[in-house]
Amino acid sequence: MSTSQIDVKRVSPLDLLEPAPTDLVQIKPLAPKQYWVASKYNLRTTSEDGSYVLWNSYTGAMCVFKPQQREGVQALLKQGYTGEPKGVVKYLTDNGFMVPKGTNEYRNVQLAFGQQHYRQDVLELILLASEDCNFRCNYCYEDFLRGTMLPSVREGVKNLVEKRAPHLRQLTVGWFGGEPLYGFQAMEDLGPFFIEMAEKYSLGFLSHITTNGYLLTPDVAEKLLAWRVNDYQITLDGLREQHDKKRPARDGGGTFDTIISNLMELKKRPEKFHVRIRVNYDRENYPYLEELLLLLEKEFGGDDRFVVAFHGIGRWGGANDKDIEVCGADEVRTVKERLRQSAKEKGFQPAGTLRDMNSVGKNVCYAARPYNFIVGADGKLMKCTIALDKEDHNIVGQLMPNGDMVLNADNYALWVEPAFQNDTGCQKCAILPTCQGISCPLIRIEQHKSPCAATPKKNVRNELLLAMETGQVNSQEVLVNFD
Repeated sequence: MSTSQIDVKRVSPLDLLEPAPTDLVQIKPLAPKQYWVASKYNLRTTSEDGSYVLWNSYTGAMCVFKPQQREGVQALLKQGYTGEPKGVVKYLTDNGFMVPKGTNEYRNVQLAFGQQHYRQDVLELILLASEDCNFRCNYCYEDFLRGTMLPSVREGVKNLVEKRAPHLRQLTVGWFGGEPLYGFQAMEDLGPFFIEMAEKYSLGFLSHITTNGYLLTPDVAEKLLAWRVNDYQITLDGLREQHDKKRPARDGGGTFDTIISNLMELKKRPEKFHVRIRVNYDRENYPYLEELLLLLEKEFGGDDRFVVAFHGIGRWGGANDKDIEVCGADEVRTVKERLRQSAKEKGFQPAGTLRDMNSVGKNVCYAARPYNFIVGADGKLMKCTIALDKEDHNIVGQLMPNGDMVLNADNYALWVEPAFQNDTGCQKCAILPTCQGISCPLIRIEQHKSPCAATPKKNVRNELLLAMETGQVNSQEVLVNFD
């Protein structure tokens, strides 16, 4: 049929042509990029022996160049390179340290943010199994107004997960409080249910718990591990005298000996798990923490399931805030560096380093993600575990018994907005890919400033050197030719 015989209003005349013998669609290869420049997301430092440490916060690549290569690499990053990448240039381009001239790296970060932030196939729940606690730590900010999570709220959690599970790839459950093991009845109700859902819908499932460790007896640990609660944060603030002063039981009794006993029993188990021993410090207890590290070395050294993390105590809104001898900002960093170095020398892999934030979005606060919710014992939906329901802006909704979440759109949006897009400082920052300007949205909301203090930005040189010394992340010694 000729084109003159068809109704061109209904049929395309191009459809009558014989297809070419080759592929109908020819995709032309992109012209090779011939000019390469340093990435805007490079961070770098030089060690005492002259080694050159490079980290790219977008790709996560980290490398250590030998002293004799430092000047050559620095020159390449400063001057750029023209031609087909080879030798050290190929290494730098393959790992994102050099990019084609004209690359809009900020736009790539925006894309990565969108892919992570607006996912519909992930659900993260932080469940307050009990909002009461068997401790009365002197720096605690919680009010202990409610006990174990109500049965109607537990039913709401089950219905929420049941509704969402067919559309999920990943379910993460965190247990928090108060003291979550104080509300073990709720955990016994929900723990097996989550395993059932994960198996029924082939979900990736992760579960962690922040506990003071006092009730983490061997029989409780056995149940938790059966429910795949494999990640633990447990706090020790010194040896017995210092710890019991800062973290007494609610009746005033000591807690240190019981926690250590439970940890030693946990160590005997063969399962894979991860225990983050958190050490909070202020001016009162940090002079004594070396003694704690010696004990931890003796009891847990050599077992890579145990790591140690150090956190400066702040005035977090508790009744005793005015009496806490908090360290100044510089003092916090100095003490942390000394303690981490000591822990490293004793065989512990330090926690809270670049290893823990060395990928796009890894240093974003859970509260900023739209798919993460705290569920209170009474069904309140919240975002931040520090603000809890003491601040109205942290209450973003209510979980109903049928599993529906009734959200306060204004409060919810306050936490999950892409804040870096309105922050010119963030847009220029070399570590934007890891924190995306929301390492602590609470600081933005309450103090109206960028939360840079919650990132490694202020101390990046020491962070890079520590990563090099401990062989963390993807750090490696680079031995490549310049030819």
